[in-house]
Amino acid sequence: MDSFSRLFKKEHIVELVLVILLIIYLILGFKTPVPIANIVDTLVGKIVIFAIVIFLFIYSNPILAILAIFAAFDLLRRSTIVTNSSTLGPLQKYAPSEVKENSPFSAHNQFPYTLEQEVVAKMAPVVKTGCSLTPSPYKPILDNNYDAYLLVNDSK
Repeated sequence: MDSFSRLFKKEHIVELVLVILLIIYLILGFKTPVPIANIVDTLVGKIVIFAIVIFLFIYSNPILAILAIFAAFDLLRRSTIVTNSSTLGPLQKYAPSEVKENSPFSAHNQFPYTLEQEVVAKMAPVVKTGCSLTPSPYKPILDNNYDAYLLVNDSK
């Protein structure tokens, strides 16, 4: 609680303004501009952001430093979204997709309309109902049940 009350003192007004700006950045979710995202989404940009967060931990209020960590992670996440880079990086960029992988084979899988397909198409449609209109002419017979109990009682 001491660091929270220290934040509102007159000599720490810059830190209070930074806290307010970081909260606004985190809540409103501004889209990172492309030039800034291109700078942040490099190794040097990530090292600079990490150094700023470490500097804030050493020389400023802990509340500001914790908010700076959240804002730094959010800035890095938003920058990777804008620049279309991901954690997969080159793997996602150069690995073939399913469409690219199967495209040489699609030409070989084109078959002409066969006589069998024509005859089956001319046949009478199969009735797909759950019940039969006529009773079946056979009665099923159980095989040896090896002293197992019947689950259904057939005594009607």
